[in-house]
Formats: sequence, C-alpha cells, structure tokens
Amino acid sequence: MTLFEHNRRQRQARTAPLAARMRPQTFDELVGQEHIVGPDRVLRRSIEADAIPSIVLWGPPGSGKTTLALIVANVTHAHFEQVSAVTAGVADLRRIIGEARDRLGMTAQRTILFVDEIHRFNKAQQDVILPHVEDGTVTFIGATTENPSFEVNAPLLSRCRVFTLNALTDDDIGVIVDRALADADRGLAAMRAALDPDARKLLLSTANGDARVALTALDLAVASTTPDAAGDRVVELATIEDALQRRSLQYDRAGDLHYDTISAFIKSVRASDPDAALYWLGRMIEAGEDPLFIARRIVILASEDIGMADPMALPVAVAAQQAVHFIGMPEGRIPLAEATVYLATAPKSNTAYMGLERAMQDVRATRNDPVPLHLRNAVTGLMKDLGYGKEYRYAHSYPEHFAGQHNLPDNLKGKTYYEPGELGYEKEVAERLKRLWGSRGKQEE
Repeated sequence: MTLFEHNRRQRQARTAPLAARMRPQTFDELVGQEHIVGPDRVLRRSIEADAIPSIVLWGPPGSGKTTLALIVANVTHAHFEQVSAVTAGVADLRRIIGEARDRLGMTAQRTILFVDEIHRFNKAQQDVILPHVEDGTVTFIGATTENPSFEVNAPLLSRCRVFTLNALTDDDIGVIVDRALADADRGLAAMRAALDPDARKLLLSTANGDARVALTALDLAVASTTPDAAGDRVVELATIEDALQRRSLQYDRAGDLHYDTISAFIKSVRASDPDAALYWLGRMIEAGEDPLFIARRIVILASEDIGMADPMALPVAVAAQQAVHFIGMPEGRIPLAEATVYLATAPKSNTAYMGLERAMQDVRATRNDPVPLHLRNAVTGLMKDLGYGKEYRYAHSYPEHFAGQHNLPDNLKGKTYYEPGELGYEKEVAERLKRLWGSRGKQEE
C-alpha cells in the first residue's frame, strides 16, 4: 500500500459514518446472534479454524450480516473479495473467480467471495457462481434480507448452509449505542456526548432492532447538539425525535414480512381478537401496504371464516372494499378498521367453505352422472318428450315453499355436504333444515 493510499484510507476512516466506524472487527465486539456465533457454536468454531463452508446469512437489516462476513475476513487466512449484487455484474464475478483460480494454483490460498444482497442477483448471475462453489474455487458467503428459499437458486442453496440472524433486541442496541458514546478512537467520546434517559429509550425502541438506524440517528443528534459551558453535549428527547423522524419499519410489500403480517392479521380476525387484528392492520397501513390488497383479504375472510354465522359480514367487507376504492387513503383506513372489528367480533363459521370442499372432492372423485331429468328445462318439444322437467315440484306451490325433492345425481343421493354450525344466524339455519328435512340425507324420492 502506498503512503497516499494509506492516508486516503485514514481520512475515510475518520469521516465515515458512525455505523461504519463502529462496525465490530472481532467476535468479542460482536453484539447479539449468540445462537450462531456463540463460543461453542459450529459456525464460530469453523471460522476460527479457518474451515468455513459456503454459507448464506439471512436476517433483517442492521442485524450484522455484513459485519459477520467482515469478521470472517479478519479471522481467516483466505483472500476476501466483497461485492454488492446491487452494483456488480457477471464480468465482476468472472474476474474474481479467474483470480481466485490463479491464486489457488500459485499459492494454494483460498478465496472467500462475499456477495451482499444476493437476492438482487438474477438466476443467470447466480449460476455463474455455482460451479466454482461446487469445485472449491471459491467459498461463497451470501447475505440477504429475503427468504433464501425463494431468492437463491436451489442448486446454489443446496451447496450452502443457511444461518438465520435475528433482529437485535433493545438491550443489544443499547450496548452498541453506549459503546459508540464511550469509544475515543472510532466513536463519539471526543465530543463528550451523553443521552438523556428519555432520548435513549426512544432511540432504542425506534431503531426497531437495526443497529445502523440507531447509530446513524445518534451521529446526527450528537453533531447537532450544542455543547454546554463545560463542553458536554447532552442529547435531549426532542433532538432524537428530530434525528429519527420516523420509525424504520421492516416491511417489504413483495417479501416475507408482507406475507407474515397479512397472515398474522387473518389469524387474529379468525381468533376473534380485535385488538391484535387492528394492530396488524396498523402495521400494514403504516408500512404502505396496498389498501386494496388488505380489503381483498377482508372480503375473503368474511366468507371463509365468518360465513353463515353472520351473513352480513360479506356485505360489510365488500362495502369496505368499495369505500377504500372510492375515497382512497389515508381516510380509507377507517372503513378498513370498521370491517376488521366487525369480522373479528362476529361469530365464526367455515361450514359453507368446508361444504364446498367436500362437494368438490366428490366432483373430482366420483362419476359425473347426468343432471336428473326433473331438474332440466324442457325448452323444446323433443326435450319434453324425453322427460325433461317431468315430475319437477315447484317449491313455491308447497307449504313453507318446500317440496322435499331429491336434487343430487343418483350416485350421490343422500350425501350431506353442508353441516351448519351452532353460532349466530347459522343456529337458525340448522333448526330450519332439521325441521324441513328431518335427518339430513334422508331425502324424499
């Protein structure tokens, strides 16, 4: 390294963002993720033994994926190459792999290829890496915030161990923040900064498990705080609020959190828990989820999980969907909330849905007999001569508008698909069917 290059890197180190300066360089500095890098864990032992396999690190933003990869670079004797899938292309990968092959042949030194944001590489780009991981030319480390089962090619994924990183806890973020305030070389100790207790509490909770968010906000807040007469900078709550502006929500409308959150919403409504349902609804709205996507799920919920226990659930849900489409956001959140509470507090039944499922099983599994003659319309003379409509009983001509006539194909005569529940309106339905048909399945010829 030339003197010029050394000086340039020194200047970069001093002017780099706090999150970059405070990035842990050893396992002892790493906070959190004890489940994969604790002293007795296999990943840490393999790294320290310089025998790391190809791995994929999967976790939320700011949980330490890149940091862990850089610790690998510091601990092992392998040559380390880092690329970002956002900016790198096939040419970069081929150059690195070619150099890795030469390095392995000339000096027997292994190469670790770290690809950040691996989910942003398309299939062709990932395929470039595959054969060289398989033959040992490079050891691959990929980092992603997205589910690798969906975002990493199956052949490449099968050659890697997947390690899941968890979002950092508030206590973890607290350790990182306190360390930054106390560090004289890389942190803020020279600025004699301290956090007001309320400001610290807000910073930790609003960081949402993302160390980068916490350190970036802390850096800005300290820099914008005027020293007092003694030269100390005490960061107040208002300054942290201004630096944070808004909680950084971990949400991707096309990723795992999109599906996980809507699943939590649906299951909360199904569980008759309006508080949880409103919370998950709020999470989606705050993260910018498509309100019509939410409305569509509410309409499905109304039929699938409330159904005949409260037939008004579907009109309420459809009305909410129409209201959101008509008035848009942010006001559209109000009918969404109303429909959510209505569905969550309504009696539940999936009998109509399950009845259809049972009927469809018979549609697929049994012979599709012709429609019984008495159910067919005789629209021509020939049809009438063939018996179409013969012996059909017009229900309105009978007491209670009920003729008690068999309407299934002969091979399914007596089958029961719809079994009403005992809640809400469906209890009335059950009583009516019992009064009309007696024992279901004993239909009159």
